[in-house]
Amino acid sequence: MSRRRHRTGPCFTPALLVLALAGCAAPAWRQPDVMVPAAFKEGDSAVRTAADGTTWTPARPAEAQPRSEWWRAFGDPALDALVERAGCASPTLDVALARLRQARAQAGVAEADRSPQLGVEAGAQRARAAPAERGLPADTPSAPGTAYRARLSASYEVDLFGRVSSNVAAARLDARGAAAGYRAVLLALQADVAQAYLRLRALDAEQAALDAAVALRAENVQVNERRFALGDIGEFDLSRARTELATARAEAIALGRQRAVSEHALATLLGEAPAQFAQAVRPLARGEAAPVIPSGVPSALLQRRPDVALAQAAMEAANARIGVARSAMFPALVIGANGGGVAETVHDIGSWSAHSWALGALLSMPVVDGGRNRANVARSQAALDEAVGAYRQRVLAAFAEVEDSLAGVRVLAAQAAEVDRALLSAQRSADLARKLYDAGRSSYLDLLDAERALTAVQRQDAVLRGERALAAVALVRALGGGWDAPEAPEVRGAARVAAR
Repeated sequence: MSRRRHRTGPCFTPALLVLALAGCAAPAWRQPDVMVPAAFKEGDSAVRTAADGTTWTPARPAEAQPRSEWWRAFGDPALDALVERAGCASPTLDVALARLRQARAQAGVAEADRSPQLGVEAGAQRARAAPAERGLPADTPSAPGTAYRARLSASYEVDLFGRVSSNVAAARLDARGAAAGYRAVLLALQADVAQAYLRLRALDAEQAALDAAVALRAENVQVNERRFALGDIGEFDLSRARTELATARAEAIALGRQRAVSEHALATLLGEAPAQFAQAVRPLARGEAAPVIPSGVPSALLQRRPDVALAQAAMEAANARIGVARSAMFPALVIGANGGGVAETVHDIGSWSAHSWALGALLSMPVVDGGRNRANVARSQAALDEAVGAYRQRVLAAFAEVEDSLAGVRVLAAQAAEVDRALLSAQRSADLARKLYDAGRSSYLDLLDAERALTAVQRQDAVLRGERALAAVALVRALGGGWDAPEAPEVRGAARVAAR
């Protein structure tokens, strides 16, 4: 019987150790299932052409590939310069870059636990002990003494149950998520700058249409004043012409307020004071069609979008922290050693009689903690569930944003075709109405109706040009910003510092 127990013990102990190690390690990572459609509902597989005449081709999906400078597809040097300025001076990007540096530094702190910790102590102490402390009569003389110390210590935590490795993995994933967060902020900044600039140009185009209407109304007033003086028309037509002129001027002034607000918003994105920034007036011309961006395949979206990459890193970090929480329920083994010397003079510290050393190992584990560690494990598992839910929601939102943008591009293109037809008809009607009025074959109200219709269509055309450009930028943002990998954050950060 005793022999059987002797054989069973050595076999049973390793089995328990293996089970303990398996129980405290982080769970094996399993990617959550998400419904990825085979194609975008609003997508179009036709070959498209960019503004510069080059053909767009869907790139191979990969988060690690360099991203292209997508804004250059608009062929606007002014836009290129504004995006570069924002990348060098935006406070929002500074905040994201600082967060990335913090996360990388925290990963370095976690990595330090993998290495032995070495320390050096050196010092001197002068003290006098009371006779009672030495067990002597109170009247015993006690002279002060000086002690010099020099000591070297070392310690190392053996990662028996995965606490250190799980903590390192979580910190590295946090840093990866911070890098994705930086790219998300960078993409949002670039898109916001592009949209603010294009919105300004669309407002300039609308302002040009209103200015043309004001000039036409002013000409009508002059003509009607001459005709009224000659008695060809009554005061009604002259008053109506003056009313139309004042109304058109008021609309032009109101549009100027919108432009000022948009210009101030662009200055803020560039990290500049609005009082020190001015964007030249440059209407968005009819021939400047917004580039059509290819949507690619839905599965590529999960690898291109930085916010999805951030959610992915958050999930994996939460999974690693389950291992950290589990390891707290098991023993921790720390190996330590120290050695040095204590002497009454600095010279004697090196003597053999002053030397002392110690070597040992400390094994510690909780016995009664009131359920604290189990609660921490449960909290970590719930945090993982939360991260998984946030990831799935982010993926669904990403697909919805792409579909919305594709639908917007498609609908606006169809709307632009109809507005083109309406613009031709409105221009023809206005020309005919002017000729009939000058010939005295129609009333001034007919001319006003035709000119109002023309101005309305011209304004609609200007607004639509801006909306199409903004929709193209929105699609780029929804798709993750391009197809070549972004410049490494540390390189861009160094460039930002050098630019200042």
